[in-house]
Amino acid sequence: MDFYKKETINSNWSVRKLKRQIDTSLFERVLLSDGKSNKEKVLNLAQRGIEIKKPQDLMRDPYVFEFLGVPESKPFLEKDLEYKLIRHIGDFLLELGRGFTYVGSQQRITLNNTHYYVDMIFYNKILRAYVLIDLKMGKLKPENVGQMNMYLNYYSMEVNDEGDSEPMGIILCVDKDEVAAEYALGGLNNQIFASKYTLYIPEKEKLVEEVEKIGISRLELMKIK
Repeated sequence: MDFYKKETINSNWSVRKLKRQIDTSLFERVLLSDGKSNKEKVLNLAQRGIEIKKPQDLMRDPYVFEFLGVPESKPFLEKDLEYKLIRHIGDFLLELGRGFTYVGSQQRITLNNTHYYVDMIFYNKILRAYVLIDLKMGKLKPENVGQMNMYLNYYSMEVNDEGDSEPMGIILCVDKDEVAAEYALGGLNNQIFASKYTLYIPEKEKLVEEVEKIGISRLELMKIK
């Protein structure tokens, strides 16, 4: 339980928050987020917790929104998801991680008399950067990446103050094709990430199986997390 002990201290979690992070397998999700996990990363997480030095360190995959309490059979729209996340902003901030401050939703960007709206805006105090989030109810599409790239260029040129780092964008989608996502996100100057989200607690067994693929046994995992 080294990772959870360290993160409880780093993030000042209450008992309720700690239980939630364990139940949603935060350790495994952070470990699997960048697709480059190895034993060195596992040990670093156990010894130091989550170190936030670059945008990639903020990422989760998947993000878990079980706190919204959405019935599995209920139809759901993007505006419903956004509304519920705002209603549960405290829980959403916990899921996003350390250093996040909520700025607003449906923030308007006007370019050549055309209005665009960013779903949710946050500011990360550790990285000193705006974080723009777009919510998608379906699979990641290449045009989603292009739109986010436009938003980030605008924020970089028109919103950032002196001392702010370059903004980053997170596209939250129900699903994504890893190969297509790699090509869509590759070669961009801006920091754009695509991650899946789930409205329900993911199956721990499946996450553990993914961790085992990088060479970490279940016994080792239990000892260090």
